[in-house]
Amino acid sequence: MSQTKRENVISHIRYLRQELREIHLGIKKDDLFPEPSELRGLMAQMEALLELIERNTKIQSNSEAA
Repeated sequence: MSQTKRENVISHIRYLRQELREIHLGIKKDDLFPEPSELRGLMAQMEALLELIERNTKIQSNSEAA
């Protein structure tokens, strides 16, 4: 994975971690659950990140096999 892609993935993970922390604190402190659309957005971002990582893993394993 190139350096810029790695930095991009790290940035996305940090953002997702922060969002999940805020949701967790909201639930813990105030018993406030997030809006379903907020959760769907986070899930979509995590799925996109997972696809990117899996795609790069497949590419690397294919190039190593050659």
